[in-house]
Amino acid sequence: MLTRLSPSQGLPVRFARDQRGLAAVEFALLAPILILLYCGLGELTLAMMAERQAAHSASVVGDLVAQTPNMDATQMGDIFNVGSSIMKPFPAAPLKLRVSSIKADAQGVPHVVWSQGHGLGAMTVGNTVPGFPANLLLAGDSIIEADVSYAFTSPIQQVVAAPLGFGQNFYFKPRRSADVIWGP
Repeated sequence: MLTRLSPSQGLPVRFARDQRGLAAVEFALLAPILILLYCGLGELTLAMMAERQAAHSASVVGDLVAQTPNMDATQMGDIFNVGSSIMKPFPAAPLKLRVSSIKADAQGVPHVVWSQGHGLGAMTVGNTVPGFPANLLLAGDSIIEADVSYAFTSPIQQVVAAPLGFGQNFYFKPRRSADVIWGP
């Protein structure tokens, strides 16, 4: 609505009452905030999807090892390749996996029987497992532990500029034998 102001009202009063272009000013103030919010939600969604893919990758790797009574370096390499291919469409280079066979001694203390890493260092054979869940193994029981670490770097890098690190552990009971044996 156009209103004609008299010259006697003065320039500041006329300027304060004039509402032409107000929507454009409001848009100019809100648009950057809304665009940043939109990009942030997009980056957060991508990060959550990458974390889920990395966890799924470790779960599949550990499950495949738990289904095999004997494991060797060739089979383990193939299984790690399967884990890397699960990461698509995300890059597989930041994916780090480790699979370990852990067995409880007569007192129920878990020790590493064998361990293989793909980006993550292998655990030392014979060592106790730090941070192992209490009461997960009874004396003489064996379990397969699959560990994953993934560093997500956003392709947009507007809100999440630094890489986000994810990590998780999975535990599987051997299915076809009491232990998964390492070697030919």
